[in-house]
Formats: sequence, C-alpha cells, structure tokens
Amino acid sequence: MKKCFQLFLVICTVFLANSYVAAHCEIPCGIYDDAMRVKMIGEHITTIEKSMNQVVKLQGEKPVDYNQLVRWVTNKENHANELQEIVTQYFMTQRIKPDAKKYPEKLTVLHKMLLRSMKCKQSTDLVHVDTLRSLLKQFDALYFEGGHK
Repeated sequence: MKKCFQLFLVICTVFLANSYVAAHCEIPCGIYDDAMRVKMIGEHITTIEKSMNQVVKLQGEKPVDYNQLVRWVTNKENHANELQEIVTQYFMTQRIKPDAKKYPEKLTVLHKMLLRSMKCKQSTDLVHVDTLRSLLKQFDALYFEGGHK
C-alpha cells in the first residue's frame, strides 16, 4: 500500500511539474516569433471583449444563469492573465533589451497594457478594450519600427 501511495505521489508531482512549464523558454534558443505574439495579444483582447459583452448580457437576463456568468468572467480573467504573461514573460523579460532603440517608450506602452488588462479584470467597461487595442497598435509600430502588418 505504501508503494502505491509513493507511486501516486510521483505521478502527481510529474503531472504538476508539467503543468507549470512556460510557453517559451528563457534560454537563448533563438526561436522567436514576435509577430505571432503580437497577434496572440490581439486575440486575447478580442476574447476579453467578447467575454465582457457576454457578462453584461447574462447579467441582464431573468433569471440570471450564474453558471454561464461565472464561466464568462473566468474566461475574461484567464485571457487577461495570458495577455499579461506575453507582455511580461515574453517581451519585457526576453525580447526588449535595455540598449534597444526606444527602450523607455516600449516599456511604457507595455506597462500601460499591463495596467489596462488589470482594469479589464476589474470591470466590463469596453473603454479598457479599446485602449488595449490602441496600445497594441502603438507597441507594434514601436517594436517593428513602423508596424509589421
């Protein structure tokens, strides 16, 4: 019985360790797709917007479907978190170097994106989504020196 329990703990440890593996490494592998990451941020913004709209819609229904409401709020939170992860872990940690051109401007826009994504978690005000889109466009132009699109 003790060996079964130990095996169970090992399996759980392996499973949990695998669930925390980052989407991209911090070693200098040279495999980066910056344009894809920008596009992913845009998709997260669109998903946050849809989630906000669904939350507002569900709140107005009688009776309120709390299960669906909670699912859309959770979805909004998850996509805001994923957006923040790309901004911090990918761009701020790995891609934007202190000696890069327009370093302060890039960091400022990324920081504003982090703050707006936090605001998206706190409300359903679509002004935050619009601001995120505008900030993403600014970052795209700064990072790709005129935009990659």
